[in-house]
Amino acid sequence: MAFWKLRNAFFIILFPLLSFGQAKDTPPANWFNLDYERDGVMGISTEKAYDLLLKGKKSTPVIVAVIDGGVDVNHEDLKDVIWINEKDSIATGTDEDGNGYINDKYGWNFLGNADGENVHYDNLEVTRLVRKLEPKYVSVLPTTPMDGEERREFSEYQKMVTYYASKMQEARFGQVSYTGLKRAVDTMVARIGKEKPTPADFDKYKAEGDLEKMALRIVKKELKDEPDFGKFYKDLEDGVEHFNNQVNYHLNKEYDSRSIVGDDYENSRERYYGNPDVVGPDADHGTHVAGIIGATRNNDIGIKGVADNVRIMALRTVPDGDERDKDVANSIRYAVENGAKVINMSFGKAFAKDKQVVDDAVRFALEHDVLLIHAAGNEGQDNDAHPNFPNRNYVDSLGINKGEAGAWIEVGATQWKNDGELVASFSNYGRRSVDVFAPGVAIHSTMPGSTYEDQQGTSMASPVVAGLAALIRSYYPQLPALEVKRVIMQSVTRVDQRVKVTGPDGRNMRVSMNDICVTGGIVNAYKALQLAEQKASELAKQK
Repeated sequence: MAFWKLRNAFFIILFPLLSFGQAKDTPPANWFNLDYERDGVMGISTEKAYDLLLKGKKSTPVIVAVIDGGVDVNHEDLKDVIWINEKDSIATGTDEDGNGYINDKYGWNFLGNADGENVHYDNLEVTRLVRKLEPKYVSVLPTTPMDGEERREFSEYQKMVTYYASKMQEARFGQVSYTGLKRAVDTMVARIGKEKPTPADFDKYKAEGDLEKMALRIVKKELKDEPDFGKFYKDLEDGVEHFNNQVNYHLNKEYDSRSIVGDDYENSRERYYGNPDVVGPDADHGTHVAGIIGATRNNDIGIKGVADNVRIMALRTVPDGDERDKDVANSIRYAVENGAKVINMSFGKAFAKDKQVVDDAVRFALEHDVLLIHAAGNEGQDNDAHPNFPNRNYVDSLGINKGEAGAWIEVGATQWKNDGELVASFSNYGRRSVDVFAPGVAIHSTMPGSTYEDQQGTSMASPVVAGLAALIRSYYPQLPALEVKRVIMQSVTRVDQRVKVTGPDGRNMRVSMNDICVTGGIVNAYKALQLAEQKASELAKQK
């Protein structure tokens, strides 16, 4: 979300030691598809690949499932690449194709009911788990007699309570701080007497009181980087909304929206519930993700997605809050059963309720030659030490590792400059748990209502890789999912200089890319397609 840039500035002024800003200047349009040698930015060389490798080559459509918060299927730059279930595309009220989902024209919404009502907000998973376990353990002491299973559960509960308390403290601080900042900005704007004041107006403004002085410093700093006050104010409003939602919904143990869905929630194997509304009440995130993967490249409007022959299958699974494991598992199964060959998952959370049901769905995907791409997360942390869910590790009922999913790629985020701040300040990393990095800062893509916007996050980096996977599978459909993963990982652009990440103590540290991901590099479409051509030729010779 854009407000994180403002949040960083706000925290920098309050707490200078917590500075972790990203590069402030503006990258060229379409930078994530550009090439370092030709264009001077650390994109993935998509345009170079189209220019030099793909002209005149035939491709086949690839279905990419976007498991997210909703997709605007009527967007001007997406409508021609949206998957349509031709066998059940008319609203008859009958399951015409017999797949268990009635009139699932564009995909499915696991966050609604048959009457068309939809979940908008939900808790974080930690909130749901604390709410469930609190009656049993709130008065228990470490010295209380417990059997082995109870002690394990109690230990996890203690971790959850600590995490929950820290998140609530941060949310309340953010809510008070942003609300106060907005109030001060509103007062200044009213006194200036302009709806959209300029940097010069704020330079002349005489602040009254400490809060106004601090607010004025923030406004001046942000308008120096981006002089459009309207953009700054939207970031501010987004910040207020974010922290209000955290306090009112995400971390509110009294709030539970699941009754809207009407499923038997504790039955994790239940498959058929929801409705066909894949847009939902807030399709911003999913629409942005979909555009990165496959927005129409040759229509002279909007943006250029990575892949040029995809069909975007929309699966609404992620509310404003944490997704639920049951819905994730069902979305994966729906995608596989309806022909997806690549699944993008730009979501994640710190705790899991029922990881095994997701693991089973992942196994099902791999059995059907599907490649899964997942965002590493935006906490600036080491996922080796702090797991992000879902992930490729299979576990048993005790959480013990029982192997891992092969055709799974975990993605961190980078920015456009080839310097020590190449890795996005917010991006999670992990020498064993994160496979590759991809562009994820200032990514311009589609938004609902045929609009466009810059966003950042590993949520944007993941669809860059999903788009690349689809591009390879489109031009080289003979390559299985595991081979496509190998091609992507073996063809990365390796980074020589040391890069800055946030260490376990919260301080910045300089590390080699090999220390923070499996491949030590950023995905590269040009080199990946060259390698795919080689692998396809070798495969043909074996027949």
